[in-house]
Amino acid sequence: MPSPSDLRARREALATQRSSGVARVSYDGKTVDYRSVAEIDLAIEALDRDIALAEGRRIVRHVRVTATKGL
Repeated sequence: MPSPSDLRARREALATQRSSGVARVSYDGKTVDYRSVAEIDLAIEALDRDIALAEGRRIVRHVRVTATKGL
């Protein structure tokens, strides 16, 4: 498994690429083409999970559902 610093570098490259609107990322002499922003977001989330795992942390997400009767 890559080190946390390598994973952070990949995540930074993806975040920079996402904000620039370009669908191609290069790091360490490797190039990856993405089809959409949603696919880039999924890759960033996967890297966040890998970084947390490498550092011995867990990512905890909470979803709150609220409803009203519209009264």
